[in-house]
Formats: sequence, C-alpha cells, structure tokens
Amino acid sequence: MSDTPPPDVWAAPAGSAPQWPAPAQGWPPTAHGGPPFGAPAVPQPRTQTAPAASAYHEQARNGRQKTPQRIGEFLLVLVGNLIVPLLVIAFGALVWYVLGLDFAPQDGERILQDPLADEALALLSIAAGIPVVLLAVRWCGSRPAGTVVSVLGRIRWGWLARCSAVAFPLIVLQMGGLALWGYLSDGQESLAGDFPGWSRFALGLVVLWALIPFQAAAEEFVFRGWITQFFGGFLTSPWPGIVIGSALFAVAHGFGEVSGFALLFYSALWWGWLTVRTGGLEAAIAVHVANNVTAYGITVALGQLAESGNAADASWQALVLELVAAPAYCLLIARLATTHGVRRLSPAEPADRADQPAAA
Repeated sequence: MSDTPPPDVWAAPAGSAPQWPAPAQGWPPTAHGGPPFGAPAVPQPRTQTAPAASAYHEQARNGRQKTPQRIGEFLLVLVGNLIVPLLVIAFGALVWYVLGLDFAPQDGERILQDPLADEALALLSIAAGIPVVLLAVRWCGSRPAGTVVSVLGRIRWGWLARCSAVAFPLIVLQMGGLALWGYLSDGQESLAGDFPGWSRFALGLVVLWALIPFQAAAEEFVFRGWITQFFGGFLTSPWPGIVIGSALFAVAHGFGEVSGFALLFYSALWWGWLTVRTGGLEAAIAVHVANNVTAYGITVALGQLAESGNAADASWQALVLELVAAPAYCLLIARLATTHGVRRLSPAEPADRADQPAAA
C-alpha cells in the first residue's frame, strides 16, 4: 500500500500561490522547516494577495486557501446571505410595527402595506450581501476584501464612471425599443398605468435610486465576484465559476417565464466574461445599476410598484433585444478597457499601494 497522501482537490494550481512565511535572508531554516534556535519568528501578515499578474478569477490563490478555509468561506457566504437578509427584513418589520403602520394582507407577496416601503426593505435586504462577502474573504480567505471588487483591491471609480456613461444610454435605448415594440404589438394597453402624482413619483425615485446601487453591487459581489473567485481558487479556467454563478443568478430571481430565465442566464454569462476581461466588477455593476434604475423609474411612473414581477418574468421580446444589447455593451466596454489601459491582472506592488492612473 502506498504512503502517498491523496491529492488536495482544493489546492490552487501549482505555482500560483506564494508560500508563507518565507525564510528571512541571512539565516536559513533548520532541517525541520523552522528558524534556528533563538532566531525571531517571521510574522505572518493577516491578509495576503495573490501573486503579481494574477487574473481576476485567481485572486483567491494567495497560499492561505486550504480545505477548512474554503469550506468555512463557502458556509459563511451561503448562511450569511440567507440569514442576514432575513434579519434586515425582521428589523424593518419591527420598526414598521412600532410606528403603528399597516402590513400587507397575508395572501400577498409583500410584507408592508406601502409598496414603496416594501420595495425599499427588499432592496436593503439584498444589499446586506455586501458585508457578508467582504467579511468572508477576509476572515476565511485571508485576503484583502477589496480583491472581490477588482485586481487593484478597490473600486476604480474613473473606470466605473466610463462604464456608466455607456451603460445608461444603452439601457434607455433598449427599454425604449421594448416599449415601442409593445406599443406596435398591443397598442395603448402596453403602456397602461396610473401616474401617482409628482410628489409620490419624486419620492419613489429618490428612495429607490438611492438603494439600487447597493442592491445591484451586492448581487455582483456574490454572483460575478465571489463565486467566480471561489472556483478560480482551485480551477484554472474561470468558466466553471462564471457558468455556475450565472445559473444561480437566474435562479435567485425566481422561476417566471422561460424567456425571463434565459435572459438572466445569457446576460450573466456576458457580464461574467466582462468581469474577468476587465479585471473587476465595475462594468457589470454599471450595467446592472443602469438596468434597475431605468426599470424602477418606469415602474414608478406607471404606478405599478405594487405589482409583483421582476426580470424572471421578462417577455420573449425582451430576450430578443438582450441577445443584441448584452454583447454590444460587453464588447464595447472591452474595447474601451483596452484603449484606456485598464488593468486585467494584479500589479506587482500590493493592491493598497497600486495607483495606476490609466486603471482609475
């Protein structure tokens, strides 16, 4: 019988992670692997980044990811994203009760009687996924939390602004085309709605638009960020993480129409590819925020906030338009990333000291 231990399926590909602690120069380690007697121990940093020139999906390959850490990180993200949103909803419901306000009927899908407050509470519960992911990668992954965002370990605000400048006009054009298609097919019925009044309309936009960036970013942190990097920590290709994250992203929106599920899965595949291609989540966050801001704006304007429904209920017309819009956005952003020199690999210096103007 061989004494060779079984291979560690969780281990990162060979040569992708540094070994810590490294021996200090001038005094080699003893035969048993430790420092010689009387020599000071080499302090091990709390967090460690992946080696220089690591792609986005390789950011978990920092030499700290063993089987217990990977399992702990997985469980923390899974359980945290189930429990923390429920706690947020419970706290919101408690505040609502203390204020003496009405709850929605038990046979409906809403909790609070006021549709705007109920939608705001739902967005807040989803946004709670951001701290869950950041804490998981720092505590269990022993890497800087910002590596979930980009290869520089932070949000590249200038790049996010450029992506938003492309995403918002494209999404408005796409939804305008969908509205026109519906009008030509169904006539005035496709635009039926009841304007809630300017005060209610303005309040709805202020509340929802303030929360949407956090809700959209949280979904990107989980489905395009953490899942891709979790599988990229021990698999060479980013595609298993992209495909699994895309499927879970579609499932998380519920089961509505087949066209809606296909739209979500198809879009998520493109956004996952773009995330790895540009070295960060900024491009995916930009188009996600643009989509939700525009969709909620239309919903509030038509007075349909109380009606249940999301992208899982998208029509086949919306899917047809998305077949063109998703690759158009992603390929254009990829071209801009090349033009502006946006980093797709981690720099040689630590992420917190990297200051690349071209990648801002």
